[in-house]
Amino acid sequence: MNSKKTAFLKRAIDIARQNMASGGGPFGAVIVKDNKIIAESGNQVTTHNDPTAHAEIEAIRLAASNTGTFDLSGCTLYASCEPCPMCLGAIYWARLDALYFAGSRDDAADAGFDDDFIYKEIAQPIEKRKIPASQSLQAEAREVFNQWKNLEEKTRY
Repeated sequence: MNSKKTAFLKRAIDIARQNMASGGGPFGAVIVKDNKIIAESGNQVTTHNDPTAHAEIEAIRLAASNTGTFDLSGCTLYASCEPCPMCLGAIYWARLDALYFAGSRDDAADAGFDDDFIYKEIAQPIEKRKIPASQSLQAEAREVFNQWKNLEEKTRY
């Protein structure tokens, strides 16, 4: 890893450390475009009472706001830890070009942040997951998707 990438990763770790000191979780994320930081955040789950306010999600939200687009192609995310399944999904949806992280999900689990059960749940058939889920009104939902498919003017994502 080159010195620039190392510096961005160290910044993510510094954010995690600072975030802990201010009452947040021990996670930090930085988004870079053209070798410049365009967004950074620590984990805000407990400070915002928002279970989706992980550092990576917060940084993606800021980057999208700062750039005026949901498509973050051309950007790279640096995280203090390997992203959880939710954050990884957001990274793909945001179309980030690359991801670099420091700690592993095993390191996070050792500190009490174990998301292995989510990876296992995702692999399960819907009917075997711990949170009961059922499907109904599929035809009505398909109508909405068909309307979307037929829209001439829409923003694809």
